[in-house]
Parts: sequence; C-alpha cells; structure tokens
Amino acid sequence: MQMMEQPLFGRRVRELRRARGLSQAALAGDELSTGYLSRLESGARQPTERVIAYVARRLGVDRRVLEAPPSGTALARALSIASSTDGDEAVEGLLAALGKPDGGDPLLRWRALWLIARSWRKRGDTAEELACLEELDRLADTLGLPELRCRVWASLARCLRSTGETGRAVDVAGEAVRLAREAGLSLPDTAAALMALVSAEAEEGRLPEARAHVDELVGLVGECGGTTLRAEALWSAATVRFRQGHQEAARDHIERAVQGLDSRADVTLWARLRLAAASLYLQSGPPLTGPAAARLKEAESALGYVGTPLLNQELLTLRAHLAFEEARFADARAHLDELHRDEMRLTHRDRLRAGILDGRLLIVEGYEKEGRRQLEELGGKAPRADDADLPDTDNAQRLPNVARNGNI
Repeated sequence: MQMMEQPLFGRRVRELRRARGLSQAALAGDELSTGYLSRLESGARQPTERVIAYVARRLGVDRRVLEAPPSGTALARALSIASSTDGDEAVEGLLAALGKPDGGDPLLRWRALWLIARSWRKRGDTAEELACLEELDRLADTLGLPELRCRVWASLARCLRSTGETGRAVDVAGEAVRLAREAGLSLPDTAAALMALVSAEAEEGRLPEARAHVDELVGLVGECGGTTLRAEALWSAATVRFRQGHQEAARDHIERAVQGLDSRADVTLWARLRLAAASLYLQSGPPLTGPAAARLKEAESALGYVGTPLLNQELLTLRAHLAFEEARFADARAHLDELHRDEMRLTHRDRLRAGILDGRLLIVEGYEKEGRRQLEELGGKAPRADDADLPDTDNAQRLPNVARNGNI
C-alpha cells in the first residue's frame, strides 16, 4: 500500500484534530507520544500503516479522509465536520474557524453560528446562546433572506423569554410572524414564529392575544404539519388554556400531544412532552400526583439516553416538587441539594420557582423565619399560580408552579 505523502498528511491530521477541538495529547491517546504526533503534523515524520489506522480511528474517520488534501476555507472544512456529527464536538473548531481570515463568507458564517447557537442551547448556556443569536440577527439583516431572519427572530424571542425579557420577546416574535406572513414562508417557519409569539404573550400575561394566536397555530398545523410540529402546537394550546383557568381542556390537549407522538419521531421531544404533562398535573388544583409520577418515570427512562444538563436539572426539580406534594420532605430537600451541586442551567423563571420551593421546605423543616423571609423576597418576582409550562421549540419545558399562594 502506498505511503501517504508528507507534509499533506500532517496538515490534514492537524486540520481534523483542531476542527474537533482536540489537543495533541487527546488525539495521541495511549499509543502515541505527543512529540511523535507533533512531528507527524509538521511533516517531519512519515506515518506507518499502523499509525494511519490508529489516527483515523481516533478521529472517527475513514483513512481515505486522511488522504484527501485540505480543500476549501477553514470554515467550510469545519462546517463539513460539524454537519456530520451532533454539532457539540465541533463547536470549538467552528469558533476557531470563524476567527480565521478566510472565515468571512456570510452564508458560511450563518451556518456555523446557527450550529453553535444550537449547541449552546442544548448545553443550557443562555448567555452564550443569546450573544450568538444577536450576531445571527445582524448577519441575517446583511443577507436579506426572509427565511433566515424569521428563524433567528423566533429563536431570539424564545431565548429572551427564558431570561425574563418578555416584553422584547413579544416584539421580536411579532416581527417574525409578520415577516412569515408577508413573505409566504413555509409551514414550519410560520408555525415556529407563531409558537414563539404565543409563548412570549402568555409569559407577559397577554392571554387573549395568546389564545387567538395559539388557535391560529393549531388550525394552521392541523393534520398536515407533521407529528412533531402538531405535538408542540398542542402543547402551546394546553399552556394557554391552563393559564386561562381551563384545566380540563389543558390536560386534554397535553395528553393528545403526548399520545400522538411516537418516540421514534423525536425521542427528545417525546421526553419533554412528558415533563410538560407532569408539570401541568402538579400545578392542577388539587395536584394530580399519580399521573405526574407516571409521566416523570417515562421521561426519566428516555433522558437516560438523550438527557442534557438542562433537561436533567428540570427533571430533578420536578421530582423535588412531586416529593413535596407527597409530603416526602426529606426527598424533596435531597433533590434540591443535588440540583445545586452543579452549575445552574435553569432559566430565570425556573430558578425563582426552585427558590420558592426551597423557602416552603425551610418552613416545613422548622426554619419558619428564614423560609418566610425567602418567600417574601421572592414574592414580587414569583410566577403566578396559573403559569403552566411553555414549549420552547428546541428547548426543554418549564418547572411546575411550586408557589401556590406562597403557602405550604
């Protein structure tokens, strides 16, 4: 078999390694020294067949990929790698490529930033996601493509809502809906914009407007919008109806969403819907702990495979709330303690609710003065008792209302 030519082989290895965000030590592993890998990348050493096979295996590529010379810009190459993975592993490579002199193509930058924003969202890093979306918004204005502008506005509205900037979220989502209608955009783009607007309006307390828009959304999706799109539309409808006080109708809508989605279509959404259903049951008056526990058990089974730090924290908080409602106060405290061991990923609203639950637990545990002081401090910021959880289009659902009147 013909040896691979140096220095092209070394350059190709270095390019693929950096695109994956790997150090030389990480790629070298147990079978190569970093010094030997460094000489390979510089072209000073000729690779053996064993080394070629090992490096290809560590990079997760066919050896023929190592034979191909670097082509296109650094950003184009990084995008090719990111597009063939789940996106998270290649974020560092994309960020590095965006800073290179040949990373200025606006369409390529758009694709890269979109993948990066989705990765931040999955990780629950709202600040990084928001910064990325703001840059995407500026880039979309330069490109002038209505589809891209609509998509970034819908995502930006969702992100703003999660940070508590609901007024601006309503404005941005409203612009996305207007653009989708005027440009005659596709059903998925229009539905995503409407969903973002409904969520922002509901969060802002504009329930009549949210009801009108969610009815439009459900009618638009109908039976032809695809199972995932229809499930999220029904979830939105359940949220608005619950906030308007129609609990039975809300439960009917969320169950239709749950039962209408096969896990094979989207296992992450399948799990999120069960978290949403459990949350809604826990917020009902009185709380329906049995159905909530059943849905949480289903969601937990799926999150063992597709869970993210954010989703896992939301599951943990729901379990804490369920334990509190079942008077298992020691379990509730253990869940809250576990929640605070890692970096907090929850949204602004969810953190408030976790704080309220903590205050109620303090009172139960005999620390009445501390608990009441905490509840008073959070009282003006707390979500209302009718605030059911909102879908986030590619994000996890909300925490249940643990505040009901601020009492135990």
